Amino acid sequence: MAKVKYDGVVEAVHYKPSGEVDWVRAYERRGPTFSDYVLVNRASLVERLKQGKIYLAGKRVRFKASTFEVTAPLKVLQVGGKDVLVVGDVHSERDHLNGIPMI
Repeated sequence: MAKVKYDGVVEAVHYKPSGEVDWVRAYERRGPTFSDYVLVNRASLVERLKQGKIYLAGKRVRFKASTFEVTAPLKVLQVGGKDVLVVGDVHSERDHLNGIPMI
């Protein structure tokens, strides 16, 4: 079994009316396995990404506990002195988690 090279998988996102991410539903790595889903607020997610943790967009494979279908990594960009969350190589002036379903 290949070693997992990411710290979390973001499965869904909730936006504020302003278009900024409010919180995400994610699974976090706990040693060799992953947690049940957790809700992570925007500030905590940004902090984790800045610390070098790797979160990918994706979803859990049904009936296969710690197996995920993942796509692109989440990134924090600095735009005009403000942190912006994006997925993949998108350059945006506001949070843009393309490919992650909204709640």
